[in-house]
Amino acid sequence: MRVADQIRRKLTAGLAPARLEVIDESHLHAGHVGARPEGESHFRVEIVSRAFQGKSRIDRQRLVYRILAEELAGGVHALVVKALTPREEGG
Repeated sequence: MRVADQIRRKLTAGLAPARLEVIDESHLHAGHVGARPEGESHFRVEIVSRAFQGKSRIDRQRLVYRILAEELAGGVHALVVKALTPREEGG
């Protein structure tokens, strides 16, 4: 299973997002520390979930990192997270 698919599956199961985008940005980091020739090392996640209601930006990121702990301990070198509630997104 591709890393992006694992990320998508785990975040969907853990946070029931209204919207989720998992973007592989590995090609932007070719040659940098942590980049792998096969890619799937640098990701951007944009997620909208009611689970973030009442949580600070840091707590939201920690929640995402906790769900993706296995990937972050393995091949994922960098993860950028934009975590919003439906209200913050405008919904």
